[in-house]
Amino acid sequence: MEEGNQAMKLYSHPMSSCSRRVRLALSLKGLKYECINITSIGDPELLKLNPMGYVPALVDGTTVVSDSYAILLYLEEKYPQHALLPQNIIKKSINYQVASIVSSSIQPLQNTTLVHYIGEIVSPDEKLPWAQYHIRKGLVALEKLLVNHAGKYATGDEIYLADLYLAPQLDNAINRFNLDMTEFPLLLNLNKIYSQTPSFQQILTETLQLHKDKAFFNFIKPQET
Repeated sequence: MEEGNQAMKLYSHPMSSCSRRVRLALSLKGLKYECINITSIGDPELLKLNPMGYVPALVDGTTVVSDSYAILLYLEEKYPQHALLPQNIIKKSINYQVASIVSSSIQPLQNTTLVHYIGEIVSPDEKLPWAQYHIRKGLVALEKLLVNHAGKYATGDEIYLADLYLAPQLDNAINRFNLDMTEFPLLLNLNKIYSQTPSFQQILTETLQLHKDKAFFNFIKPQET
């Protein structure tokens, strides 16, 4: 941990993939923070910081930043240790593309609130197929995108922005939505590497037990960004 760094506060939710990607970045950069888990929709403390009521929200001194992408870029600008983006412009663009695919084309369509809504307006039996369809569509694109760029990690032998987006998303696909991953050998290998990477292990392990707790999913979490 960075000596003398006043602990930041991260408003989070245990199952929020958006919050987990920020926690991974904080861990990689060695930054101290207090994780405040939001357990109810419309939490008044969170609403004071982010009127949208979404997690995550980061408080760093007098600065408040909401939305995981904005938080990650803020952390990269202010705390440059362990860069989240490579210097190579091509690899940097791949990192941006991975982040965009996960955050725009997958995560919103598997969000608990939306999945429950599909169950209400269509059928409860359609919730899982809905999520699996949209996750698979995004993973097909990611597998093709990374085939010529992956090393030990998504875009080389260092952990970058793409890995912060992929690790929670792959965990969700495999352990939460039971997606058949046989057509994604590259992504499966990355998931294995993430599970063995010390800076990722604790956060991924924390979530694993929640995946097994079916009662947990009866709680509709706050939106995440």
